Amino acid sequence: MSEEVAPPTEAAAPAPVQEAVSACPITAAFLPENMRKHVDPKAPMPLRMMAAKALVPLAPPDMLGALFMLMYDADEKIRETAGKTASTLPDRIAASGFRDEGVQAPVLGWYLEVYAQNDAYAEMLILNATTPDPAVAAIASVCSQKIAELVGQNQLRLLRHEDIVRQLALNPVAQGALIDGVCDFAVRNGLDLPDVPQMVAAKVRLFGPEAAARPVEQGPSADDIISEYGVGADHELPADAEHAQKLAEKEAKLEDGKKLTLTQKVAKMSVSERIKLATKGNKEIRSMLIRDSNKLVAVATIRSPRITDMEVMAQALNKGAHEDVLRVIYTHREWTRKYPVRLALVKNPKVPAQVLMRFLNTLAEADVKALARDKNVSGAIQLMAKKMIQRKNEPKKG
Repeated sequence: MSEEVAPPTEAAAPAPVQEAVSACPITAAFLPENMRKHVDPKAPMPLRMMAAKALVPLAPPDMLGALFMLMYDADEKIRETAGKTASTLPDRIAASGFRDEGVQAPVLGWYLEVYAQNDAYAEMLILNATTPDPAVAAIASVCSQKIAELVGQNQLRLLRHEDIVRQLALNPVAQGALIDGVCDFAVRNGLDLPDVPQMVAAKVRLFGPEAAARPVEQGPSADDIISEYGVGADHELPADAEHAQKLAEKEAKLEDGKKLTLTQKVAKMSVSERIKLATKGNKEIRSMLIRDSNKLVAVATIRSPRITDMEVMAQALNKGAHEDVLRVIYTHREWTRKYPVRLALVKNPKVPAQVLMRFLNTLAEADVKALARDKNVSGAIQLMAKKMIQRKNEPKKG
């Protein structure tokens, strides 16, 4: 970071529900195996206390998760110590961890509550796409003017989770122009919140006085589509190949007429409802909405919590994919850790040259040589691959 971030005032961190240790919404699977003992409720107290005091050598994202887990510890002293540590993190841990999209959503949501009044850290957490929408809504009515502006600029969150608009409208320090702009955008995209006076005013401003008592035209809702077509749950792939084949055949029997009707109904949905459907729907729905002409819908689809690695790979290879969808993929640290994803992105001509070069440098020599000969990739990639091979084969001087 370019400027020093002042540490927050020391205070007890908001404690998660302490009903039982088992209530913790995450497991220790994210931690290195030899470090899991420090959050294991069965481990000796000194081991857990070391982690609660941040005395364990963990990467910043892992430290965030460990402290979060210890807030569910059965021992009150452990919880108190972990809370104190979590609310006074050094910048080297907070600044790195809060930006990391690989940190689990419940963890980021909790830290946003802890640091809601620290603008520098709240900004990092709100800009982190993994931070859950309900956590953003929870601080939208009480955050500073600067953070309110940031919340209001995130169009995808506004349409995906309508309570953000509702809470932002209650913020006493948010500028009127910001709230008017947010509400105008929300109404234009099919969001209807008759309990929010600013939203009603936006309807009148956009569509005239007679629109105040008239619902915004939304078309079918996401819940309507899921209920009617049963597209809200992804089937787990059966381990048995024969059963998997039968399931595929069964799903393929969906009548053409019904498919057409589904496509037509989705086309009539408002942007806000398509975004909700992209988030809740199954693979069939995602395959439809990932191609939506509205980039917010397409991005909501790739950011669906249900998205699979195979779907990500398909989009990384897809030369017709939205540039915004590809941007989500090549900036997602967890996905780009996977070699096949990096290789697929390098082959996609829509990925910017500077990104291609970064990933190209991580590929195996055999793949670089194959790219240099591949007529199906862009000429720029072929040229970069050839130059890499030439540099590697140049005799060393001296």
